[in-house]
Amino acid sequence: MKTLSRRRFLSSAALTLAAMRLRVASAGQASPSNSSTSAAQATLTIPPEAAGAQMPDDFVGLSYEVRQLTDPQFFSGANRGLIAQFKALSANGVLRLGGNTSEFGYWKPTPDSPEPAHPQTREVPGEPKADFYPVTAEAVRNLADFLKATGWTCIYGIGMGTNVPERAAAEGEFAAKTLGDRLQYFQIGNEVDLFSRHLRDPKTWNAQTYLAEWLTLAQAVTGKVPDARFGMPDVAGRMEWLTEIGAAWGSIANPPRVTTLTHHHYFGGPATNPAVNIPNLLAPAEMSKVQSAADTANGAAAKMGVRVRMTEGNTCFRGGKPGLSDVFAAALWAADYALLLASNGYTGINLHGGTMGPIASGLGGFLPGDDLLKEQGATPEQIAAHPHPFYTPIAQFGAEYVMEPVAYGLKFAGALSGGTLVKADLTAPLQAAGVNASAYAAKLADGRATVVVLNKDAEKDLDLTLDFGSGRRERAETEALHAPALDSREAHIASSASLRLQHGTCRVQVPHASGLRITLR
Repeated sequence: MKTLSRRRFLSSAALTLAAMRLRVASAGQASPSNSSTSAAQATLTIPPEAAGAQMPDDFVGLSYEVRQLTDPQFFSGANRGLIAQFKALSANGVLRLGGNTSEFGYWKPTPDSPEPAHPQTREVPGEPKADFYPVTAEAVRNLADFLKATGWTCIYGIGMGTNVPERAAAEGEFAAKTLGDRLQYFQIGNEVDLFSRHLRDPKTWNAQTYLAEWLTLAQAVTGKVPDARFGMPDVAGRMEWLTEIGAAWGSIANPPRVTTLTHHHYFGGPATNPAVNIPNLLAPAEMSKVQSAADTANGAAAKMGVRVRMTEGNTCFRGGKPGLSDVFAAALWAADYALLLASNGYTGINLHGGTMGPIASGLGGFLPGDDLLKEQGATPEQIAAHPHPFYTPIAQFGAEYVMEPVAYGLKFAGALSGGTLVKADLTAPLQAAGVNASAYAAKLADGRATVVVLNKDAEKDLDLTLDFGSGRRERAETEALHAPALDSREAHIASSASLRLQHGTCRVQVPHASGLRITLR
C-alpha cells in the first residue's frame, strides 16, 4: 500500500493542480478534432426551470461523538485550526453531536456534581463498553463559542440508553440557554434500532417501545424548554422503523415538536470486509440503495409533516477503511451521495468523523482498519500517515487539521446549497452511454444555472454536450474536482476553463475519476 508523507503530499498536490487546470481548460473548448475516440459520448438537455427540491444553505454538515466534549478545548473558540477547516468546508454548516458514545455520557452541571448511579449493560464485541463519562457545563459553553466562530449551528445529542428524564431535562435546559440560536434541535438517542444488542431486551425492544420511551424523555425536556425542537429516531439502518413511527404519530396527543426525521447510512463495513472496496462504493447499485432508503424516509416524513436529514454516515462503518475511506474515491461518493439526498428534499447530510480516542472508545477500543494495515505489513509510521479514524472528513495530524478527500466531495456538492434543483433524471442518459457517471443541475440563489457531473468510471472519459436552450447566456465557468487516481490520498477543487456557448450549448470532457461543475455566467 502506498503511503504519502505530508511534505510529499503538498508537493504532488501543487503539480497535480497545475496539470489538471491545463487538462480541463483544453477539454472545455473541445471540438470533434481533439475529443478522445475512447470517450463515451452523451448529451444532457438542461430544463430552463428548476422545479425540484430546494437545497438549504446549511445542507453541509459533520457528525462527531458526544464524547469529543470530554476535551473542552476541542470545540472551543480557541481551536483556530479546526475553526478554519469548518469555515473552509462551509460558511454555515451543521455540527451534529451523537454517536455510539452518546449513550454513556451523563450531565455534570458543576465540578462538584456527583456521578450518578448507572444501569448495567451487556458487553458485546463491536459495541461500546459501559465506559461512562461526564458532559460538563464548561464543554457546552466552549461549544457555543466554537459555533459562533464558525458560523455553524448544532444538533445536540442527549443520551437515551442509560439516561433518566430528570438528567435529560437538566442538560437540555442548559444547552438551550447556552447555545441559543445556534441550537437547531435536540436528538435523543443514537442508533436506537440497535439497542437490542446491548442496551435493551431484544425480546421486547421495537419501534413502539422505543417511541414510548422517547416520548417520556422528550416531554421531560419540553417541560424545561417549552420551545424545544427535536429530530428522531436516528436509526442505524432499519428504515421500517420510520414507517412505523410515521404511521403512529397522528395518534399521539400533544406530541413534542419534531421538525426532522433522521437516519444514518454507511456504504458498508467493517474494514476487514473484502466487499467494501472502491468499485462497489462507486457502483450504481450503491445510489440505488440510497434512493430506496430516501423513498421510505420521505414517505414516513410526509405523514408527520416534517423533512428528512441524514445525521450520521460515511463510507465504511466502525472507523473507516484505509485505501477506501481516505482516498479520492470517497470524494466522488460523498458528492454523489449528498446531491442525491438533496434532490430528494433532504435538509442536509452529516458525515461522521472526529479524533481517534472518541471513535475507538465507541468501537471496543480499536479500529478494524488498523488491524487490516498491520496484516498487510504496514509499519507504525505508515499507519500514522493515515487519518484516524480513516473516514474522518477533517483529520488531525499533530497540531494540524486537514480536510480529507471525503470532505472535498462534500464541499463540491455544497456549492449548490441555497439553490433549487432541476427535477429531471440527468444520470440515466450518462449511464445509458456506457459510463458510470451521475449528473445534477440547479438554479442557484443568484439565478444562475449550474450543472455537476461526477464521472466515477475508473477508465472511461465522458465527452459531454450540454444544451441549456437557445438564448441562454454566452459564457460559462467551470470548476473541477480531481486527483491523480481514485486511490490517491488527496483531492482538489480548482477553477478551470471558461467556456463559450454556441446557440445555448457547450461541449466539455469530464475525465474518468473526476467531477466537473459548469455554471452559466
